[in-house]
Amino acid sequence: MNRDKKPEFRNPFFRRPWLEHSGAAAAAAAAPGSMGLKGIIAGGITGGIEICITFPTEYVKTQLQLDEKSGAAKQYHGIVDCVKKTVRNHGFFGLYRGLSVLLYGSIPKSAVRFGAFETFKKHSVDAQGNLSPGSRLLCGLGAGVCEAIFAVTPMETVKVKFINDQRSPNPKFKGFFHGVAHIIREEGFRGVYQGVTATIMKQGSNQAIRFFVMETLKDWYRGGDPKQPVPKAVVGVFGAVAGAASVFGNTPIDVVKTRMQGLEASKYKNTWDCFKKIWLNEGPTAFYKGTVPRLGRVCLDVAITFMIYDSFMDLFNRFWK
Repeated sequence: MNRDKKPEFRNPFFRRPWLEHSGAAAAAAAAPGSMGLKGIIAGGITGGIEICITFPTEYVKTQLQLDEKSGAAKQYHGIVDCVKKTVRNHGFFGLYRGLSVLLYGSIPKSAVRFGAFETFKKHSVDAQGNLSPGSRLLCGLGAGVCEAIFAVTPMETVKVKFINDQRSPNPKFKGFFHGVAHIIREEGFRGVYQGVTATIMKQGSNQAIRFFVMETLKDWYRGGDPKQPVPKAVVGVFGAVAGAASVFGNTPIDVVKTRMQGLEASKYKNTWDCFKKIWLNEGPTAFYKGTVPRLGRVCLDVAITFMIYDSFMDLFNRFWK
């Protein structure tokens, strides 16, 4: 027997020296799927905390949007007026009406987003554990598409219907599950998947831009060393920059998505028809309507989200090997 003969690579009982020099690959071999699972759990917790912090801004924004689009008499005259009337009529926690809808949606949304990103990232990193610029973009795109299909589209549709229902004199929905059942019974599953194509485009481009910017800025700060920690305050600043980049990069898609989910969506044949009609009838500037208010909310949202998520991932990586 030739003792100098190297063992066949396909035999799983022999050591694989080329993996020993790759930290990322070795980790993946030792604990398959662990990063994806950590991302799912950390993302879910992050989504719950983040929406509790930012929900009042979402509530006011939705009320003002519905106020402008409904046929009823105008109820509010700006953000401050909306907050004052809501607190006066329903108390401070009136600003949290409908929170359960977004809470039920935000937890799985963030879980899917970060879990998918960590899973894609695990299979895309190089021997040093770094992502190439193209991989950052593709991993973010994949995460956005996953969250659009499995969480964002039904959540956004149900959220708008719930808040709209609360504006009526006799609300029909008695709770989250009752409301969802009512929507599906009357409109079928299509009722909670309006604008799915535009939402996939929006969330895919959103997360592609955000993760690309965030990972690029982190890599720049670390000097190419993925083990170098990034202070949470710096992560927050990077998150705000990533949020701003996504707003300027995909607001046109967001405008199309909103039109496709609005009360007058029937006048558009499909997403492309909506895009063409906006361009021809309103001009290119129409694709940037609402940029300023969205900019403030998204920058805060993304900064908080990445800070919370990174904190939990650091905690998990410390105690969950």
